[in-house]
Amino acid sequence: MSRAFTNEDAAGEALPEHRYPLPARDDPAWPLAAARALLAGANVGDSSGAEEATGLVFGAPELVPAVRLILADARSAADDRLEQLAERFLRRAGVETGQVP
Repeated sequence: MSRAFTNEDAAGEALPEHRYPLPARDDPAWPLAAARALLAGANVGDSSGAEEATGLVFGAPELVPAVRLILADARSAADDRLEQLAERFLRRAGVETGQVP
C-alpha cells in the first residue's frame, strides 16, 4: 500500500476508552466520571471520543445530577471554563442554568 493512504498520526492515538478511563458502569462513581469525561472531551474538541467512551451524548439527561455537582464545584472554584461547559451541557439536556445551584 502506498504511504499516501496511511494515516501515521492516528496510528499512535489512544482509543476513547483509554483517553477517558471510566469505572465499571455499575459503580456508583460512574455517572460523575462519565459527566467529567464528556466535559473534558468538549473542552479539548473531542466530544465524539468522549461520547464513544461513555456511550452517552453530550447533554444526556441521566447525567444532569452529576453535571449540576460539577457546575456547583466550578462556580465555587471560579473555574470559568468548566462552568461554561457544564452550563452548555445542562442547556443541551433542556435544563435552565440561570438558577442551577
